[in-house]
Parts: sequence; C-alpha cells; structure tokens
Amino acid sequence: MNIRKEKIIGFVWQHILLLLSMFFMTFGVALCVRSNLGSGVISSIPMAFSLAGEAGKAPGLTIGGYTNIMNVILVVAQILVLRRRFEPIQLFQLLIGFIFGFLLDVNVWLTSFFSTYQTLPSQIIAQLLGATILGCAVATEIRCGSVTMPGEGIQVAIAKVSGRPFPTVKIIVDTTLVILAVISGFYFFGSWPLTVVGPGTLFAMFYVGYVVKLVNPHLGWFDRLLDYRPGFRRYIYGLARFIYPKHEG
Repeated sequence: MNIRKEKIIGFVWQHILLLLSMFFMTFGVALCVRSNLGSGVISSIPMAFSLAGEAGKAPGLTIGGYTNIMNVILVVAQILVLRRRFEPIQLFQLLIGFIFGFLLDVNVWLTSFFSTYQTLPSQIIAQLLGATILGCAVATEIRCGSVTMPGEGIQVAIAKVSGRPFPTVKIIVDTTLVILAVISGFYFFGSWPLTVVGPGTLFAMFYVGYVVKLVNPHLGWFDRLLDYRPGFRRYIYGLARFIYPKHEG
C-alpha cells in the first residue's frame, strides 16, 4: 500500500513539474511571437491561421486553439505511421497537447501587457529571451520523463519507422512545418508572412537546441527536485517542530 501511495505521489509530482515546464515553454513561445521577428517552429502554422482568423479569412480561433487542432493531427499521423506499434499510452499526448495550447493562450495574453516591441533592439531582446526560456524549459520538460509533446512524438515515430537518425528527422519535420506556414501565409495574404516565419524563426530553430545542450549538464538540481516526494504530514510535523521547538534540558 505504501509503495502504491509512493508511486501515485511520484506520478502527481512529476506532472506538476511538467506543467511548470510547459508554462515556461509557452511563455518563451509567446515572447517569440510578440517579437514580430517570427514565431517558433511549432507555433508557426497555428500563428498563420490565427492571423488569418483575425482578418476574417479563417475560423476565428486563438493561436492556442489552432495549436490544439495541429496536435490532434500530429497524434493521428503517429497512429497512421506506427499502426500496431503505436502504444495507447501515447494518447496521453492529446491531453498534454491541449494543456500546452491553453497555456500558450494564457501567456500570449500575459505578454500583451509588455512592450509592443516596435523597435528592432526590443524585438531582438524579446526573441533572444523567449528562445532562451524556451530552451531551458524544453530541457526540464524532457527531464520529467513523461510522454512527449505531439510535435516531438511524430518525429520519434518517423525515425522509428524509417530508421533514420532522430536529428535528421527533426530537421526534416521542422523544415516541413515552416514551409507549410509560409504556404499558408501566401494562401491567406498573398505574401511571405515575416511576422510568422522570419529571421527569428530560423534563429530559434538552431538556438533552442543549443540552449538545451548547454543547460542539460547543469540540471542536477532538477533531478533532485524530481526525486523529492512532497507529503502533507511532513509539512505539519515540520511546522510543529518550528512552533514548538525542543527545549534543551
């Protein structure tokens, strides 16, 4: 019974930390979007459709709403690619994906209170800060050891079936998403959507991975945090010892 309780507490704690990582991931994405130098790869297509929705050329969904739709498509694509090799537990990606879309909308709203980033220096700072936060959060998200995000899941599925190295597949998938975002921009607006796919997008494609590689060796503190098991009773006992300390005789 104690072992089962420990596993439940560990599972809940693991996913609390995952939610925190996802919050900062979406905060980083939102800053990249606000920079007007180009969104991140995973948000490029949803942003193109969201802007089209604002212009009345597509359903008026938020960037988070279109992200949710894309995540469903990516999970369905994994099922089609893997077929019998698709593990049912990976359907949990849908829940993770919907939470990501919700948090993205929350952070797009929160960053609306910041500067409008109309000057180039402020845009560069917003893009650099957003990509840095995103990279750090991706590193902790991977450390949580839960199911992958749908965008990463389709890359893993293609790599597994094709036998190609994961980094190669990632480049192919990311490039495909960016190309589709550009095509969407031409379809809706008749021009290259620089605020969707711009220099910041290309920068983030390489810089985020570099940040993940850079911070990975320094996440021992996060591993210790993952191993920690919070419990209500220990806080009560700790508080009691603080309020009623033992008197030395």
